[in-house]
Amino acid sequence: MDNERTINIAVMVAGIDEEYQSNIINGINSFTKNHNINISYFAAFGGMIGSALYDAGEYSIYNLIDYDFFDAAILMTNTICSPETKEKIIKGVKDSDIPAVIFDCADYPEIFNVSIDNTHAMKEIINHAIKVHGAKTLNYISGPMSNPEARDRLNAFRDVMAENNLEVDEERIYYGEFRSYDGKAAIEHFMSTGQSVPDAYICANDAMALTAVSALEKYGYSVPEDVIVTGFDYTFSARNFSPALTSVKRPLEEVGSKACEIILDIINGNPPKNTIHLGASPVFSESCGCNSCEDNDIKAYKKRTYKKIEKDNENVRIINMFTAKLADAETPDDNFEVIRDFLPNLECERFSLCLVSDWLESFTDSDPEFAFSAGMTAPLIWDKGKTYSVDYFLANEMYPVELKGGGNISFFMPIHFRERSFGYYIITNGNFGMYSLFNHTFSMNIGNSLENVRKLIHIKKAMDELNRLYVIDPLCGIYNRNGFINIVDTSFNECVKSNSKVMITFVDMDGLKFINDNYGHNEGDFAIKKLAEAITESARPDSVCARFGGDEFVIFNKNVTEKDAEAFARKLNRKLDTKNEIFKKPYKISASVGSIISVASENTTLNSLIQQADDAMYEIKKKRKNSRSFG
Repeated sequence: MDNERTINIAVMVAGIDEEYQSNIINGINSFTKNHNINISYFAAFGGMIGSALYDAGEYSIYNLIDYDFFDAAILMTNTICSPETKEKIIKGVKDSDIPAVIFDCADYPEIFNVSIDNTHAMKEIINHAIKVHGAKTLNYISGPMSNPEARDRLNAFRDVMAENNLEVDEERIYYGEFRSYDGKAAIEHFMSTGQSVPDAYICANDAMALTAVSALEKYGYSVPEDVIVTGFDYTFSARNFSPALTSVKRPLEEVGSKACEIILDIINGNPPKNTIHLGASPVFSESCGCNSCEDNDIKAYKKRTYKKIEKDNENVRIINMFTAKLADAETPDDNFEVIRDFLPNLECERFSLCLVSDWLESFTDSDPEFAFSAGMTAPLIWDKGKTYSVDYFLANEMYPVELKGGGNISFFMPIHFRERSFGYYIITNGNFGMYSLFNHTFSMNIGNSLENVRKLIHIKKAMDELNRLYVIDPLCGIYNRNGFINIVDTSFNECVKSNSKVMITFVDMDGLKFINDNYGHNEGDFAIKKLAEAITESARPDSVCARFGGDEFVIFNKNVTEKDAEAFARKLNRKLDTKNEIFKKPYKISASVGSIISVASENTTLNSLIQQADDAMYEIKKKRKNSRSFG
């Protein structure tokens, strides 16, 4: 292999903070330290909170992958709960024609399979419960049937029961998702059916077995005195639980490194056989009634446990502060600043916040499949303590800034609100996503906070529009009665304090009924609009003009003289004459104008001056009425 060439491998995985996944990832990462390989993990937390919409947002991260960018893929699809998502990923890999490795799945002959023996060790565990401990009635807590490992382990259970002439009661099988809460849910389900407590609960993995033990204790049953519980995977928690869990030890880190080794062999033209089989062995321990054969260092365990508790407590404090500060953010910049201040806690070399360019836009329905069809922006990149941004990059580039050299490990995590994808973030050369139980909370907080900011911005826009509609006349585009009172009231009070002169001018259109009756209301509206234009064109720049009613207009001016009223009336009439000449309508647009000028004082109200101006206009209108003609 050319040592100068950088190999790029994509890994598709879910639930990276769980021990099965993290052990395999550790094996992959260890291998990359000695080879010129960049690993990009596309990771989700689907199937965690029981929401289909939320899961759709999580799984949108797999739509980001541009397979043309990668030299190979590692498929940890056995950790993904959605069968549709798995098939879509596998189809993408097969269509790209890049070499790929999958774990414990022989369903795709064209994909190299690294398989750990799920059957033999599981059979040994079940036979042990039956033959050594005399179990006759056994319940089984299974993983999902879309998962090949779950199918193999369940089939092993059925086979051993048949070999021992024991009946398999389908009511005593619970189908979970390999998640820890499934163990608790299974016990609660079995108890709700009224069935008798079995001699043993055989669990398809340790995570479910541990919560099953805790749930049984809450119902008053002791393990193993009252009932046996077994697991599978031999995780750290299973080994150090009390009682220590009977389980199956698997070489998970070896699985990860073996997958990378196969990929390099393929790239170098030395492909192995399609399936690599690794062994597994049972460990009989306290939860089935045996004494653990493992020599655990209790002092070392206590020390590790205390450090973990101490770290978790500190993480709770930090994540709570992060949540509270995000809740205060009202703008995108506020939001990005809170995230930036949190980033040193991630202990990584680079953090990239990547958002779809239209993330702030309003939306109704959203299709996660096309979440990354638009361009991307990276408003926040934190690189070894320095921050900068990238205004635009194409979604198929995935990285806003190109990685240099090999040996880089990146985790791509989705950011979304329900099924609507906002984008993703990338943690490069840091293990926060694996060791921290708060990575999921961190990502949810970012998604929720971006949605809050987006909603606040659109609420403000809506409020601005409502306020505009409240004070602006929609036909004429000038203030309405509400707007006039709100704006002028402040100016009038200032004039009262300074004893300044103010002028209220009342304008009433002549002959609107005639125009409506003879030419229609559309023409009436046209005439009103043109009168409003003439009024604003005739008024001073500091005047406040408003449509007060159907055909009535009011103008407010301050710091005026008697000549201002005459000047306005003359200018308005000239403007109307010009408009009549231009539009040549079968009617003339004209208006009656009345003004009142007064020194603003405590004894004078704005409403009284408006009424006086109205009276003055009416007198003028009455004098002109008999001499006016329309048409």
